[in-house]
Amino acid sequence: MSKKNKASAVKADTSPPAQKHEIREGQSEELLKELHILTRDGKLNQDSRRKLKQVYHLYQFIEPLLNNLSEGERAVSLVDHGAGKSYLGFILYDLFFKNQPALKDSRIYGIETRAELVQKSTELAQRLGFPGMEFLHLSVADSVTSDKLPETVDIVTALHACDTATDDAIEFALRKKARYMVLVPCCQAEVAAELRRTKSQAVKSNPLSELWRHPIHTREFGSQITNVLRCLQLESHGYQVTVTELVGWEHSMKNELIIAEYKGQPQKRAAARLHDILENTGLQSLQPRFFVAQDTEATS
Repeated sequence: MSKKNKASAVKADTSPPAQKHEIREGQSEELLKELHILTRDGKLNQDSRRKLKQVYHLYQFIEPLLNNLSEGERAVSLVDHGAGKSYLGFILYDLFFKNQPALKDSRIYGIETRAELVQKSTELAQRLGFPGMEFLHLSVADSVTSDKLPETVDIVTALHACDTATDDAIEFALRKKARYMVLVPCCQAEVAAELRRTKSQAVKSNPLSELWRHPIHTREFGSQITNVLRCLQLESHGYQVTVTELVGWEHSMKNELIIAEYKGQPQKRAAARLHDILENTGLQSLQPRFFVAQDTEATS
């Protein structure tokens, strides 16, 4: 290999520092280094670039909600379920809350079951001087009745909360009268398991059961219908629901984003449709999971 070609090869193998356009204006690079999204010399690897893109894309959906809530300069409360390393919470606080003195009493609560992550996030918030961040060692289900959280909250987020943790986050938001929910469901297994359990009976009476007769279809249909049931549940409680993609499929297969805004108009039709779907798919036992607003319940 010539000296020229060797020089080109060395140059091609050298990863450049993170480009400025990949990091949002006002974002602390020190925070991104603490979160191990940036290396100490300011570089992004492919996995970190994908992770940052997902969080930034989600931020684009959440920022307008925060702007609506903070009109009149009132404090805002946000609860992030299944927070993990709290990428979302830290980036939200850094970009939106940190430099707004009027929002100094706002709070971001990170709910996480792994005690070591709760401890690390707490220590990081203290090091960064983010007083409005609090991390709680709780399951999503336990958070519904925990006295460590306020009686009402403004926004509930759940990014890739696995299986029924998303449903627990929805229950939490309904109990706390959240104005907004931002959900990216993941690994829906409960409904698929119930579909398998009741399949033989459903096949006899419902030709649409062909949609989940084969095992791979059971898994895919279970995931799809879980989110359909969630949307109907939210509508029955008076929420306006939007369903879209989080990011392109090349970044994540768990890609469905559900955004719900409370409008105060419970929909009886949504409750009736939810009930009919449960009946026609053999999922009646899951009625408590997908509970509807009391004033929309069908009367027999």
